[in-house]
Amino acid sequence: MKASQFFISTLKEAPADAEIASHKLMMRAGMIKRLGAGLYNYMPMGLRVIRKVEAIIRAEMNRAGAIELLMPVVQPAELWQETGRFDKMGPELLRVKDRHGRDFIIQPTSEEVITDIARQELRSYKQLPRNFYHIQTKFRDERRPRFGVMRGREFTMKDAYSFDRDVESAGRSYENMYGAYCRIFERLGLQYRAVAADTGAIGGDRSHEFQVIADTGEDAIIYSPDGTYAANIELAEALPLLAARGAATQALTKTPTPGKSTCPDVAELLKLPLTQTVKSLVLAADETNDEGEVVKTQVWLLLVRGDHDLNEVKAGKLEGLKTGFRFATVAEIDKHFGTKPGYLGPIGLKRAGSEAGAEEGVKVVADRTVALMADFVCGANEADAHYTGVNWGRDLPEPDLVADIRNVVEGDPSPDGKGVLAIQRGIEVGHVFYLGTKYSAAMNATYLDENGKPQLMEMGCYGIGVTRILGAAIEQNHDERGIIWPDAIAPFTVVVCPIGMDRSEEVKAAATKLYQDLMDLGVDVLLDDRGERPGAMFADWELVGVPHRVVISDRGLKEGQVEYQGRRDAEATKLPLADVVAHLQQRLK
Repeated sequence: MKASQFFISTLKEAPADAEIASHKLMMRAGMIKRLGAGLYNYMPMGLRVIRKVEAIIRAEMNRAGAIELLMPVVQPAELWQETGRFDKMGPELLRVKDRHGRDFIIQPTSEEVITDIARQELRSYKQLPRNFYHIQTKFRDERRPRFGVMRGREFTMKDAYSFDRDVESAGRSYENMYGAYCRIFERLGLQYRAVAADTGAIGGDRSHEFQVIADTGEDAIIYSPDGTYAANIELAEALPLLAARGAATQALTKTPTPGKSTCPDVAELLKLPLTQTVKSLVLAADETNDEGEVVKTQVWLLLVRGDHDLNEVKAGKLEGLKTGFRFATVAEIDKHFGTKPGYLGPIGLKRAGSEAGAEEGVKVVADRTVALMADFVCGANEADAHYTGVNWGRDLPEPDLVADIRNVVEGDPSPDGKGVLAIQRGIEVGHVFYLGTKYSAAMNATYLDENGKPQLMEMGCYGIGVTRILGAAIEQNHDERGIIWPDAIAPFTVVVCPIGMDRSEEVKAAATKLYQDLMDLGVDVLLDDRGERPGAMFADWELVGVPHRVVISDRGLKEGQVEYQGRRDAEATKLPLADVVAHLQQRLK
């Protein structure tokens, strides 16, 4: 490709609304142009990157035995009503009506449509296993679209769906896709981690996220540097930090703590370590009737150590909170604790299930570490007061439930028994789920087994954010000059920059020959024949992030040399003109 035949539209400054590096650099490099909130035109430079990402994904999906099809962006609401997601998904699901008043949705994902295909086409066990995928536009009506392609409303995703006859076979399909994803991200040239993850709204009971490592990532990745354990913070297991509960050595004492309503403030006032305090969080779970009216509310008190934070995803997995919870209102807290937030604790409560408490009482859940604490500090359920020297069994009943309900912190013991945990930031770009029969049961997607009996298909789903990969790759690979693309997905792999090409026949001839030689070898090369000044030309390609640059000038040719510079190199290297092709071939390996 010659630059004069391509469309190049770089900017010196990023628009004011661009917040993070990838958004700023994609706008400045002319890869995207904003059309509306969370909506972008993908310009030629950006589209070249997208097509290279798609090509790698297709190659590895096909290699893994998946079969490509294409499902529509607009889908009938009836399918989503079968699974209940038409109502459950909330405002992120864009609902539309056609001219006849029939309901449709703009797809955010395609579990319903692919399951409808499967129940019509996959009738026998002989047709299983099967894996279908497509690369298609998605739309999620984000409340606050931001960060360019990282959190846009319209985006491109590769989603695949496997269908198997039993759990064992579904497990093999899952592992097959997991392996394909590892190959995809390795070929993309990105540093990534595959981490155990929560299944979230998609459902199912097995899940891994593929996270591109970046300091600016929104997700916290927990891993063991000395082992193989890796999970996102929502799922990472927090082991108890005490081996056993110590004996009580202090008397229970109500201590004045005027104006000190947080654990750090209380610890400072009492000159105690923060790790000796216990934090109280009050949740409420509403039970509703068929009309959606609240008929009963169960209040829960969750206890974590003062230096720890509640993990709401883990809390949502507790029996009794699985159908949903909220933080209790001030009125509910006052009713059950008799004081305002900041001074709450587990002593003297009317407990749920007790004779005195009956259905009106509070259920108490202690984190694993809290359940082993002795002589701890907690709120006294009285304004400006806390208890010190609190001990389970002596001063209050044992908790109703002991569970892992906190976020892990750096330095916690690793669940695999190998060293301690570390934390790094990541950007989720891929996710694999084992769904089981969540969708096949809802939509009656069955096959006939060897005995001619109908059985529900076991399903898995596997997504990659194609356009999100661009943003994640840039967040991981950029500097003060611009983007640094991995070779595999750069818009152009090599740029030839002739200086004074319009004034020197020698420069023009040498540049054209090098360009043609690289083209003949199948290298994705661009010849910058625009006649730009060297500074402007170099700045453009450093901004765009082309990995390899060759500069040809009259001065260099007189010495029989050209200048080569990799995008990550601090300075250029002089090479004999006759050796530059071989040098590039070696670098491109």
